[in-house]
This record gives sequence, structure tokens and C-alpha cells, in this order.
Amino acid sequence: MLFEPEIPPNTGNIIRLAANTGSHLHLIKPFGFELDDKRMRRAGLDYHEFADISQYENWQVFIHKHSENRLFGISTKARIHYNEAHFEEGDFLVFGPETRGLPDEIREQLGAENLLRIPMLPDSRSLNLSNAAAVVVFEAWRQLGFADSK
Repeated sequence: MLFEPEIPPNTGNIIRLAANTGSHLHLIKPFGFELDDKRMRRAGLDYHEFADISQYENWQVFIHKHSENRLFGISTKARIHYNEAHFEEGDFLVFGPETRGLPDEIREQLGAENLLRIPMLPDSRSLNLSNAAAVVVFEAWRQLGFADSK
């Protein structure tokens, strides 16, 4: 799930990631671009017909619809490494906007026990959003036995 994504090529790459892993991509508005932006199409929308994508007007609408699912926020402020989580079918991975990360209020709502980080060297700021998504999505998919893969 991308909360208020800002950069079209990142979202396009994540659409491609979702298409190739059988993931359902959830997008929370507002976006920093038009969904049909040509840079996003170039990065991944040629896979659009293979990816499940849902859009929501805001965080509250998303939460209301998916209140029974487990949510894991990915944040540089988390203490738990992503590979320490035990993922299950139906879990959501929540990624924040590229320039801001997940807002404090969303991290607080998810709870520290549901915030995960990708380890990096001490002076590193963050990974590119689409790279971070790939790392965590593939770990979750691995734990689920690479379901439906060939």
C-alpha cells in the first residue's frame, strides 16, 4: 500500500512489482501526479492489466474498508527488522511518501510492534521507495512459499 505516493516512476515500478508477485496494490490519495502520467506508464503501466490496483480517497476510507487486516508500516524510524515479522496472507505493507515517509499519526496508529525497518549503514538516510517495496514484498512472498509462482 502506498500512502500519498509522489514520484510517478516509483509507483510505476511498484505496479510492475505487484504484477509480477501477484500482490494487490492499494493507493491512498492524494497523489503527487496523475495516474496516467507518461513517466509512470514508461516505468510500469504496461503491466497495468496484470496488477490489481485499488484507490482510496484518504487513509480513513482505506482503514474503514480493511480494518480486519494486519498492517505493517515500513519506516526508517522502526526498531524491528522486516525479516523478523511473520507475514500472513492478507497482510498489508504500508509505505509512506518518498519525501516524508509515514506520518507520525499513522506510525502511532499502527503501533511500534507493527513498524518494520530495512537495515542500512548508520549514515544512510533511506532506500528508494520502489527498492524498499521490492525488498519487503519479496520477503513476505518468500514466507508465503512464493504462492502461485512458476
